[in-house]
Amino acid sequence: MTTTTTIVTGSAQSRSSKRSGAVRRAPWILLAPFLLLFLLTFVLPIVVAIGSSFTRVTRSGLFGEAGVTSEFAWFDNYAQAIADGNFVASIGRVLLFGIVQVPVMIVAATVLALLLESASAKWPGFFRATYFMPYGVPGVIATILWSFLYVPGLSPIVDVASWMGIEVDFLGAGTVLWSIANIVTWTYVGYNMLIIIAQLKAIPGELYEAARVDGAGPWRIARSIQLPLIAPALVLTTVFSIIGTLQLFAEPQVLAKFSPAIDSQYTPNLSAYTTAFAYNDYNVAAAQAVLIAVVAFILSFVFLRLTNRKGS
Repeated sequence: MTTTTTIVTGSAQSRSSKRSGAVRRAPWILLAPFLLLFLLTFVLPIVVAIGSSFTRVTRSGLFGEAGVTSEFAWFDNYAQAIADGNFVASIGRVLLFGIVQVPVMIVAATVLALLLESASAKWPGFFRATYFMPYGVPGVIATILWSFLYVPGLSPIVDVASWMGIEVDFLGAGTVLWSIANIVTWTYVGYNMLIIIAQLKAIPGELYEAARVDGAGPWRIARSIQLPLIAPALVLTTVFSIIGTLQLFAEPQVLAKFSPAIDSQYTPNLSAYTTAFAYNDYNVAAAQAVLIAVVAFILSFVFLRLTNRKGS
């Protein structure tokens, strides 16, 4: 009897061990496709880019027919990228762009979100969809659409201004950056608005009822309840916008066809693209790409530290 009990108990323990092992493996099995794609499409390109940024490729012969040699270049590619005045100027240009455009966009998105979530808002679903719709338009198409309002001879705005004796040049050296900012703001205000609205919907209704009982009006509710509680959404959208600012590419590339003020190195991404595919210097382009990522990381990190310090 004792032997039988021992055998049964051992068999039950074995089944229990197998079951617990299967339970532990199940999440990894389910995550395996995602992890594989993540490694191949995200991690591997980053590793390759960093490796290329520390490599120098030398081609012998006119077209490299005599052989190609690769060697470790240390920080020579980074030094060459930083020594490029046009690349450094492009970073300064997008930083100025972000200092002006990002706050304007976040404020506009916040105001729209507060208005659509107010008690007196009519047809909020319709207006949410309307404001979000520009985000569904690809950047290239959006830039082409806006170019019809920027290009003299096509733009009714320029024609009306000229008829009134006002000279308007949306594509001039001093204004084209803000024309691009207008396109980016038009595209992403609705996207950021939805993130903020999602945070607003998470606010308990009891807080609104208590505030109204205490005599708080819409402005006081927005200032004392809604704005403090949607701070995480504002931080998130601002970080996304900072990163997106350094990724400007499609809008200036399309407008370059109409504006002589936009050169092939107008933004950091355009500069890296030109270095790689116009100058065939992929290693320096990789170094530029890494520098862009580092700048985006530093700006995001500094912003998060400042907001966390204020929050504490």
